[in-house]
Amino acid sequence: MKKTIKKTIAVGMAALMLGGSLTGCGSTEASGSELGGKITLAGSTSMEKLCEAMSESFMEKNPGITVTVEYTGSSAGIESLTKGSVDIGNASRAVKDGEKEEGVTENIVAIDGIAVITDKENNVADLTTEQLVDIYSGNTANWSELGGSDEAIVVIGREAGSGTRGAFEELLGLEDACKYAQELDSTGAVLAKVASTPGAIGYISLDAVDDSIQSIALNAVEATEENIVSGSYTLSRPFVMATKGEISEQSDLVKKWFDYIKSEDGQAVIKGVGLILPE
Repeated sequence: MKKTIKKTIAVGMAALMLGGSLTGCGSTEASGSELGGKITLAGSTSMEKLCEAMSESFMEKNPGITVTVEYTGSSAGIESLTKGSVDIGNASRAVKDGEKEEGVTENIVAIDGIAVITDKENNVADLTTEQLVDIYSGNTANWSELGGSDEAIVVIGREAGSGTRGAFEELLGLEDACKYAQELDSTGAVLAKVASTPGAIGYISLDAVDDSIQSIALNAVEATEENIVSGSYTLSRPFVMATKGEISEQSDLVKKWFDYIKSEDGQAVIKGVGLILPE
């Protein structure tokens, strides 16, 4: 599984480094040497913090260009891309083989960790991978079986089509096998539900972790950037800004967007929101 993620990262970075020109959804208007127009993105809710920070920084440097982002979920974002209704489809998972067959190119812009979280009153602070699998497959239903209080485990997850859910289940070998008590449609909803529900467990993007919940160590390894880079924390996934065809085949506006992501300013934005730069 880890090998697959690394492979997709390598492919994505190779695509990101390419240059060239074709016209996409964003309108292009030359004004002297400056570009003007709109770039449209849609997809992963987990990528909201990154997209908001990146678009704000990009538009500040490029006042003639407007960037709009819709947070519809990874699969919906890729579908919008293949239908030609947006320039870029955001996915918080690797692009699937079937999507690639439709001409979708995977451009990995950052690496994110998936944090396993509980409510702050839970006294279980560490789980093994096997224990986590047993919880999400329904084989373990009470925290007392894991050294915690006699309290039912409330299993929270994301909705079908979520990139976070897809990556979480794939990394644990639980594709379509999780027994969820509730399936919620955004990172913020999972965070709020786990924080307010005794006995709850959920998973969210690492950059969304805050003081309202407890982040669980996995196999005695905490979910941190350093541990993800070293490979000791295994729940991580790519953040993808997919295009229809290679970046070199996109409009000048879209190519300028990816040039900015690769720039020193763009890389600072990625690190500033708690994400990891791809190797």
